[in-house]
Amino acid sequence: MKFHEMPYQRPELDAFRRKTEDVLSRIRSAGSAREQIDAYRNFDQTRMEIDTQISLAYVRHTIDTRDSFYETENDFLDEIGPSFQELGRQVDLALLDSKFRPALEEELGKKLFTDLEISVRTMKPEILELMQEENRLQSEYQKLYASALVEWQGEKLPLPKLGPFLQDPDRSVRKAAWETRALWFDSHREELDRLYDQLVKNRDAQGKAMGYENYIPLGYDRLGRNCWGPEECAAFRDQIAQDMVPIVARVKRDQEKRLGVEKLRLYDDALLFPDGNAKPQGSSEDILAAGREMYHALSGETREFIDFLYDGELLDVLSKEGKAPGGYCTNFSIYKAPFIFSNFNGTSGDVDVLTHEAGHAFADYRAARKGYLSALKSPTIEACECHSMSMEFLTAPWHEKFFGPLTRKYEIGHCEDALIFIPYGCMVDEFQHQMYENPSLTPEERNGIWLELEKKYRPWMDYDNLPFYSRGALWQQQLHIYLYPLYYIDYCMAQTVAFQLWMASLEDRADAWARYLRFVDAGGAQTFEGLVQTAGLRLPYDPGCVRAVGEKISRWLDENPL
Repeated sequence: MKFHEMPYQRPELDAFRRKTEDVLSRIRSAGSAREQIDAYRNFDQTRMEIDTQISLAYVRHTIDTRDSFYETENDFLDEIGPSFQELGRQVDLALLDSKFRPALEEELGKKLFTDLEISVRTMKPEILELMQEENRLQSEYQKLYASALVEWQGEKLPLPKLGPFLQDPDRSVRKAAWETRALWFDSHREELDRLYDQLVKNRDAQGKAMGYENYIPLGYDRLGRNCWGPEECAAFRDQIAQDMVPIVARVKRDQEKRLGVEKLRLYDDALLFPDGNAKPQGSSEDILAAGREMYHALSGETREFIDFLYDGELLDVLSKEGKAPGGYCTNFSIYKAPFIFSNFNGTSGDVDVLTHEAGHAFADYRAARKGYLSALKSPTIEACECHSMSMEFLTAPWHEKFFGPLTRKYEIGHCEDALIFIPYGCMVDEFQHQMYENPSLTPEERNGIWLELEKKYRPWMDYDNLPFYSRGALWQQQLHIYLYPLYYIDYCMAQTVAFQLWMASLEDRADAWARYLRFVDAGGAQTFEGLVQTAGLRLPYDPGCVRAVGEKISRWLDENPL
């Protein structure tokens, strides 16, 4: 079924409540583990149907935030969503309390019950109103960001369209573009400060209502983290600060020499080459066509996947007025269909959509056909990001289809950009931890912490006294900080795994692809640690892992000059 043919029907809470009561009765009165498994699987199908309708409404709302029907539906689902979650939690609790639990664990796996135990800790009826308020605040932020238009060279552009000018080879153009971007954020300073303050305090109240000191333990549970916690996270960040930041500092010095500037400024940061970063050769349609050719050539598994995606209209990637910013991959469970959303802007990021987001989509496509329960179809987020970031590098032999004679420049830039990102991602993570540890900070104090973290993770950064940035507010342009609390370090951990798979592919491509398939085909049936070990790789927070990865990437850069 094509995307436009998928019918949307508002989920009915009363009907779901009746279904829940029926399933609870069946589980509690069951005389065997088999009866409980059958009841739970039946409920899981209903839950997938609800999730599909929620995803359809969200996707169609983000494609055009001006569509009043889907705006209304999205607002309604923001309001009612926590009630659906609470009903699902009751069924999960019933399964956890089963007298047949050993038999259930034997058939369904112990990890399911570990994950359910984490899941039921994420909410209770007393915080439903707080969760509804959080949803409303997130939607308000997203709508505000989606409405952003800036004056540029005589026309009004949505923020994503400003992207190419932020990397323009002309330094004066780059600086003007960054200043233009800053003007929009500064003109909405009070709204952005207010929204984040309300979100932090709301989440803090949720954490305390659940019996925690602050939001952080609840946030980790909501991300489903089942094999590592704040201590491992901090240890990983420390490795990055100690072993990766010096490597990135060297890369930035090389960039400074290439650009021929006395000192790198903020508006130089994204420009890796003096004549401009590598751009895709051709139109958006050419990029999409090349993407199909690439996946046809990569493997039989990816050929099948990409045809399903394209033929089903399961991607919307062109930027237009009213479209929400950013990019994501979601799915429509009952159709076993992933969906890719993005905003092409004429940069290499357009190709990254067809590797990064398609990596997510490929993993979802594969897992959906394995018969997993919905709770075991997808692993935790850091593992999901391994799917996407690894695909960015495993598709390297076909990048020429997009970049032609600029392929070498793209490959070096892509590697450097991935390295440069990791300290930034760790900075975002530590910033968020400090925000939730200190929820009463003023906007000025929050900005001050950001500036201090810049010294630790990006000592080369110079804002050149530009408005918005120089007062430490750059973090407000990072969607994740508002919408997905504590979700960002996942990218950094995943990048260290992706680098390992890339290095393995340079030695034995077939073996590396087989490892990758083992990783994605396991879905969420294993923890992140289990998946990494299954692929024969090192965990990011293992002592010495970051140093070993950094040394290999540094060597590749030395051996592969432009």
